[in-house]
Amino acid sequence: MNSLAHQPAVGLEERRASHRIARLAVRSLYRELALYPKPGLVSLRDTGAHRDMDATTFMRSLFSLRGYFAAISAAGMVDAGFAQLQRLGLAAESRMLRATRGSNTHRGAIFTHGILAAAAGYAIARDIAPSDAILRAIVLEKWSPALRAIAVASNAIATHGQLMAARHGVAGARGEALQGFPSVFEIALPALRGALAHGADTRLALLHTFFVLLAETLDTNVLFRGGAEGLRFIQTRAGDFLACGSVFASGWQQRALALHRECSAQRLSPGGCADLLAAAWFVHQIQTDPS
Repeated sequence: MNSLAHQPAVGLEERRASHRIARLAVRSLYRELALYPKPGLVSLRDTGAHRDMDATTFMRSLFSLRGYFAAISAAGMVDAGFAQLQRLGLAAESRMLRATRGSNTHRGAIFTHGILAAAAGYAIARDIAPSDAILRAIVLEKWSPALRAIAVASNAIATHGQLMAARHGVAGARGEALQGFPSVFEIALPALRGALAHGADTRLALLHTFFVLLAETLDTNVLFRGGAEGLRFIQTRAGDFLACGSVFASGWQQRALALHRECSAQRLSPGGCADLLAAAWFVHQIQTDPS
């Protein structure tokens, strides 16, 4: 990325761009929250598999993160190192936990959306279109080496996702970042774009994408709550939903709602897929929304 190496001056236009990125980040997370039915997950309708949080908890969390997304995209604009991104992320996590009274609503999004916001800032400040290839290249070349070094140096398993990744040999959020977020760019975004091209509205396209992610990714949150058996259950049922025609076939609402109720009863919460879905919508909006 030698052509991207020059350092931009951060002025009014860059500040406006960082606030636009932040708005799109928050909107994408709200869009995921509002989506229904998402098997096992909190929405504006119910709390899914959760007893410790509801939609109000998520809204408090979103309000606490608005400044973070602007700050981390601005950090990307000035080519900040991973250590600075990490400091911003840890501070945002502390604000989130205070706002939610200890509930982990958006830890995964703080990490995934944060890095993608920084990458978008880096590209936009250099007047480079934030295509899939550019965003992935920025993540891989600018911050993945430092993230990999931290992962190698650390013996501590700090989160449920890292614990499940170590135990089951799956990627988790950190592994996704190390590979340039393949689940976002190779699974979610193609499914989303395909559904939109097929004539689906935003809600149906996002629901279809969510079920694709359920069927094709290894969600560490599901592994933590339900083990390998829980993951097989949710992947199989999501695959069945897609095989029946997904959101494009009659009766899809009943099938989706049935799986939502089963996952809620079994306390299976695919929060990793929720983060990936919101990240895909975030990237899509960065690329297509001029506001």
